[in-house]
Amino acid sequence: MTPLFLGLSGAGLTDEERSFFRQIEPAGYILFKRNVVDRAQMKALTDDLRTLSGRDDLPILIDQEGGRVARMRPPEWPEFPTGEAFDRLYDVAPVSAIEAIRANSQALGLMLREVGVTVDCLPLLDVRQAGAHDIIGDRALGQEPLRVAALGRATLEGLRAGGVVGVVKHMPGHGRAMADSHVELPVVDASEAELESDVAPFTTLNWAPMAMTAHVVYTAWDADRCASLSPVVIGEIMRKRIGFDGLLMSDDLGMHALKGSFRERAALVIAAGCDVALHCSGDMAEMRACAEGCGTIAPRAKERLDAAMATMAGGVVGASFEDLIAKRDALLAYA
Repeated sequence: MTPLFLGLSGAGLTDEERSFFRQIEPAGYILFKRNVVDRAQMKALTDDLRTLSGRDDLPILIDQEGGRVARMRPPEWPEFPTGEAFDRLYDVAPVSAIEAIRANSQALGLMLREVGVTVDCLPLLDVRQAGAHDIIGDRALGQEPLRVAALGRATLEGLRAGGVVGVVKHMPGHGRAMADSHVELPVVDASEAELESDVAPFTTLNWAPMAMTAHVVYTAWDADRCASLSPVVIGEIMRKRIGFDGLLMSDDLGMHALKGSFRERAALVIAAGCDVALHCSGDMAEMRACAEGCGTIAPRAKERLDAAMATMAGGVVGASFEDLIAKRDALLAYA
């Protein structure tokens, strides 16, 4: 198995993709808007990926947050609210906000499982900071670490109840960044003491099954390398201080925060301590280069992957999709 989560070029597998994926056996896949048409097409695509891999518990990821970050959209699927909506409700009624986001996340899980998606890259545990770049913005669950952790916990619980694995991101915190890592490399000069509030939600939820790194430099910890490439930030901050021992994936290797060839990028994130490298574009030349850089998945990384996917067991429980949406909307009406 190759420690890569890979994107696809379109709504169905090409012959070249099928041959390549069979050859390298990626750890999993990630879907984007270009891969999404309707329910029947998505179910056929995810079934095809499972058949190709021979794994019923195959990680098939998607970024389905709500608001501006959503790959499955109307009219085929309903809109979902941003994290900010639950943050506003928390100001008025914290318990209601927690119940609302749990219902929202369970509904998301049911919607994803219906079409064969098994992992949602949610919740964001980035603590929102005034004046920071709005790449996080209304996606965040708040400006208070305890609130972010409480809403993040309910999100993980809701996703699991819906039969889907959650991913906490962007470890150790993207909320202070003054730049968008899709476009350039953000550098955070906050002190180690200031960064305690950024890592706090991740520490509280260090039992999460999966996490995604941030392509952000934290000068207090490693002034030369972004977190995704830093053995110091991954080993000392994420694994030791935060105490996270789940499956750790990089953010997308195609983001402009990273430099060098795709082979180098993939090799560096794995060498730094990521269990799996994420590559999203579906570009075949880039994927081949990433596979060359990654090598074979480490035994401990494979154990973490299996343990993360095993958390789907016992999910899909409770109310119907319609009832969950109705409950969420009734609670959000108080905000």
